[in-house]
Amino acid sequence: MFLEVNNAEYIKDYKIHLWFNNGTEKTVDLKNQLEGTVFKPLKNIELFKKFKIKFNTIEWENGADFAPEYLFEIGEDMIS
Repeated sequence: MFLEVNNAEYIKDYKIHLWFNNGTEKTVDLKNQLEGTVFKPLKNIELFKKFKIKFNTIEWENGADFAPEYLFEIGEDMIS
């Protein structure tokens, strides 16, 4: 099974809560991941907040995205 992001919700700062197709929920903090030409504009928090689910992951207006596997790996598990 391919890992996919089914839903995502902005929390605060550079944190996003993610729901994956394997039933797992994780929170990612992308503050230190915004390096390189395509990601630097996302340091503007107003641009960062404007992500959408596209091609089974989160993507921003400028085409920046992260692989769902990477988001899963760096995310913190949610404790019930």
